[in-house]
Amino acid sequence: MNQTSLLTPRILAFSGSARRDSFNQKLVHEAAQGAEQVGAEVTIVNLGDYPLPIMDEDLEREQGTPENAAKLKALFLAHDGLLIAAPEYNSSITPLLKNAIDWVSRPAEGEEPLAAYQGKTAALMSVSPGGLGGLRGLTHLRSILGNIGVLVLPGQIAISQAHEAFDAAGILKDERKRSRVQEFGKTLAETIAKLSA
Repeated sequence: MNQTSLLTPRILAFSGSARRDSFNQKLVHEAAQGAEQVGAEVTIVNLGDYPLPIMDEDLEREQGTPENAAKLKALFLAHDGLLIAAPEYNSSITPLLKNAIDWVSRPAEGEEPLAAYQGKTAALMSVSPGGLGGLRGLTHLRSILGNIGVLVLPGQIAISQAHEAFDAAGILKDERKRSRVQEFGKTLAETIAKLSA
């Protein structure tokens, strides 16, 4: 980890949704504000801007690593932490998110296994129209990330009734929820800073 990241936590923030009006992408922006308030440098991306084929080792061997997979992996390598809002699809995570995780996990020649994940710290969130707020999907995501070397914060955010949660500007209407989400972003940034010290 370089001297810059020791002084300023660098966080990559994204959701598992590419939908234009994604509730989870809105949630990412709210939490990112909290991280920035305590000095973190947050890069917000949309996975929809990095379209990828389904992870396929034959394709990888025959055609090489897709350009967007290399770009995403470079972003992961350049950051200390991950701020992820993960929609729930059929009680699990979205194919978009799982596919991105899988491509980023692929090793380059001479690289340590799972180099883009080792030593990273992650905070997990979800917002969903359902009553559990996407909680079941977060359970799967926590397991995946923990198994590939990511330290996942024990707390998490799950907000239900997504279609009623945000105003027209994409801001959480409930001030207490907005404060809790921003505090969660702060906690991620502060945890990374402590671990880097």
